[in-house]
Amino acid sequence: MLGQTALFPDFTADCTRCAALCCVALHFDKGDAFAFDKPAGTPCPNLAPDSFGCRIHADLMNKGFGGCVKFDCRGAGQRVTQEVFAGITWRDAPDQMRQMIDAFRMMRRLHETLEAIALLQRYPLSPPQSQQLDAFLAELTAPESGWTVSSLTALDASDVFDRFKAALPAFRSAVSRA
Repeated sequence: MLGQTALFPDFTADCTRCAALCCVALHFDKGDAFAFDKPAGTPCPNLAPDSFGCRIHADLMNKGFGGCVKFDCRGAGQRVTQEVFAGITWRDAPDQMRQMIDAFRMMRRLHETLEAIALLQRYPLSPPQSQQLDAFLAELTAPESGWTVSSLTALDASDVFDRFKAALPAFRSAVSRA
């Protein structure tokens, strides 16, 4: 089975290796989870100007940012920063911020799907289901040279995510029988 030998990325967020992509890419709506509105593509005003750290990180809940505490990029942020952009940040190359945000969105989608596949592999699937899961995994495996903006864009434009989503009910029924 391909899934047992293929390497999955680390789904653990490592903010020290990221350029605070979540603090730039995502929008906030003022409410229970966020103390103010912030449009997507705009750096959070709580970001330290000389680093990618949050100036209020130790007090996020008390300051009205429970949404930040709950958010987990599943490792997509550092992967985009380190792999796709080779450590270059949106502060280093402001003209590439839009590409970085798009890559972050696509990598999050990829990681969410890969994480679902990793979870499904823990269950006793039928041989056809295992083959189907392996086929999805093969389509979602990083190119030998690693992910690039172009390869992520091509993956995002493909129908693999829609096909995986359409196949989920059959996988769920197999999981519920386990």
